[in-house]
Amino acid sequence: MADATVYFVAGERSGDNHGAALLKALRTRAPEMGFLGRGGPKMRALAGGNFRDWIDETAVVGLWEVIKRYPFFRKQFQATISEIDAARPSAVVLIDYPGFNLRLARALHVKFPELKIIYYISPQVWAWNQRRVSQMAQSIDLMLCIFPFEPELYEASGLRAIFVGHPMMSVIPSEVEGFRGETLKQMSTARVAPSRSSVSARDDQLVGLFPGSREREVNKIFPVMRQAAVELSHQDHDLRFVISAVSEPLAELIRADLYGKHATGKFSIVTGDARSLMARVNVGMVASGTATLEAALSALPFVLIYRVAWLTYLAARLVVKVKYLGMPNVLANREIVPEFIQHKAQPRAIAAAVRRLLADKTERARMLADFANVAQKLGRGEASANAAEAIVTELCHAG
Repeated sequence: MADATVYFVAGERSGDNHGAALLKALRTRAPEMGFLGRGGPKMRALAGGNFRDWIDETAVVGLWEVIKRYPFFRKQFQATISEIDAARPSAVVLIDYPGFNLRLARALHVKFPELKIIYYISPQVWAWNQRRVSQMAQSIDLMLCIFPFEPELYEASGLRAIFVGHPMMSVIPSEVEGFRGETLKQMSTARVAPSRSSVSARDDQLVGLFPGSREREVNKIFPVMRQAAVELSHQDHDLRFVISAVSEPLAELIRADLYGKHATGKFSIVTGDARSLMARVNVGMVASGTATLEAALSALPFVLIYRVAWLTYLAARLVVKVKYLGMPNVLANREIVPEFIQHKAQPRAIAAAVRRLLADKTERARMLADFANVAQKLGRGEASANAAEAIVTELCHAG
């Protein structure tokens, strides 16, 4: 254990965030441990020169986008195996990114059968192919789960699994902590609307648009959000709209759409600060993905919007086995957040749902109480420390 080295693989910005928090926790728990691998800038800053930042090349969404870049991913796959072969680490920790990492786990198990393979941010196979769990059990030694219902699903197929908590519970901004904690706790039992002072940070006339973190998402989803916002503006001239852009290039893409449609009067753009924005706006329109759970934990009433290329959508329809797309709805096992998916993502219908959340205090209170119940299922904000402890324990047992 004293000279243990761990190789990490993360392929998206969210994985880089989770990986960086995990590296910090491991530094605290096992200061002598060495790190190398592939991830993003945050992980590289902690791990040092033997760590590759490849996030800008690997973060893609959708079946068709992956197919177009297959030669690139095949080359990176082989290069990753070669790096692990040269480094001979004590363990490999795979962080989310299932399209790449599940295949990598199988290949590593065949080539290096003694290598410990640990998966963090468990892939949501329960949503699209539960039969793959038995395959995963053959190549993965330990699954670190972030949702409480997952360990039972994995262990039924012989894959050891631990619920470590959800990482987002430790990073929701401090300005909503009191509201998310005590006020929502009261609402979950009393079913009452929050007091005016509890939500004083929110602007009654401000609606937030969160169109996603990738260019293709923004291209598909933002025009629908913009049209819904214009529809709302026609009904209430005092409403204003602020758009969250994760990067300046995406902000430019959004500006081009706004100027092209002459819809700039009521709109502003904030770059790279989605969580603070979620604490300030009164209602949100949120693209499907991690941001839906982030909005729920930020006590932001919202509607979910999902649009992708039709080939991607039709392929997903063939394999997805869950009733709901948004994680708050999955955790609640019912639709607590309205979902507007693909052809149902119509501006007028979206505007009507947002309008209800702006005007109907009972509807808002109901949604926020449901969010409180969801939050209680996700742990106490110690996911990184729990995951680090599990990794160290696994390596100690291996030694």
